[in-house]
Amino acid sequence: MPKYIINGGKKLIGEIQIQGAKNAVLPLLAAALLTDEAVTIRNCPNLVDVNNMIRIISALGARVVRTGDIIQITSDGLFAHEIPKHQAKELRSSVFLLGSVLGRMKKAKVAYPGGCDIGLRPIDLHLKALLELNVRIVEKYGYINCDASNMIPTALTLDYPSVGATENVMLLAAISNGVTALANAAREPEIVDLQNFLNSMGAKISGAGTSYIRIEGVKHLKGADYTAMPDRIVAGTYLIATAICGGCVDLVNVEPGHLQSLLSKLMKSGCDIDIKANKISITSNGNIQAFGIVETQPYPGYPTDLQAQLTALATVANGTTIISENIFENRYKFVPELNKMGAQVMVKGKFAFVTGVSKLTGAETYAMDLRGGAALVLAGLNAEQTTVVHDIHHIERGYEELDVVLKKLGCDIIRL
Repeated sequence: MPKYIINGGKKLIGEIQIQGAKNAVLPLLAAALLTDEAVTIRNCPNLVDVNNMIRIISALGARVVRTGDIIQITSDGLFAHEIPKHQAKELRSSVFLLGSVLGRMKKAKVAYPGGCDIGLRPIDLHLKALLELNVRIVEKYGYINCDASNMIPTALTLDYPSVGATENVMLLAAISNGVTALANAAREPEIVDLQNFLNSMGAKISGAGTSYIRIEGVKHLKGADYTAMPDRIVAGTYLIATAICGGCVDLVNVEPGHLQSLLSKLMKSGCDIDIKANKISITSNGNIQAFGIVETQPYPGYPTDLQAQLTALATVANGTTIISENIFENRYKFVPELNKMGAQVMVKGKFAFVTGVSKLTGAETYAMDLRGGAALVLAGLNAEQTTVVHDIHHIERGYEELDVVLKKLGCDIIRL
């Protein structure tokens, strides 16, 4: 199994081109099934999750051609509506295909999705929303069987602003006969990206980025050529990496507005940050002040996907930080690995109490999930001596050539 070997203590200096957003590209790939015309999606990262989604939509009958970061999809020959169990188990985001396959084929069969084991991912939010749209659902033998032949657009309210449930409603309702009004919708930038993509295909959707989305169904969607948004979580990870190591890094192809909750914390902690249209420059002397209380919340609050990385930074900050994880109950699985490195983190329920130490020390560690694994890499960049991070297949689900990017910034990291 591949691993990272890191010799910490190096300052980060240089420029990073931020990859396209995995969490935007996956629903865009699902949305491409809603038309029988050719679709081109640009700025697609080369990641395991993206490649798994390509395999799934190919198995459904779509023709997919990838050239660098450009993916072309033609689904005029779509013939299947069942997502095989072994593929769904590899990719949590296969659940997005419920909305798009239902919209196109009027029926869908999908196994319960997999992905990182970071806590409950309530598929019932998706199913309840579909039921309110008069989709018939039968759960049997680990599969979800859906029939949307009698789908009725209506007004509905999500119990929780779930990103996936919001996207599934948008995908299904985009090609329907009537108006769907979705309240308490998720507000994440990836929702806005999906709206923009669908509208470029001829959909009539408004309100994305607010808690109320209106979808006026159309009969037919056309092909499109679209560039996916940059990955705000990857950008945030590199910002935190610079803070924990010290140095000066420019991030280009980034949307600063997507990162305000993190940027405000980094500035208050002692980092100098300069913001331009699509560029963020960060300078850190490595002398970070503790963050007080940090609570993860749905966007625009502090993102759960950057909680582990900030926890790693807090381990070497001056003072005590209290983290409140309000989204996923198993997000602290990386903490025992972090404590192997001399960190002082105590977890009680949804809270992590972090007392900063002057320096971490290298250790043999194991990534348990995507973001927790990234946190271990950041800790290793700071630590004295050598850190080994095993099971990096988790990390590579979300970061394209992480070791290559960090090497260019001056880090001593190799992938074996």
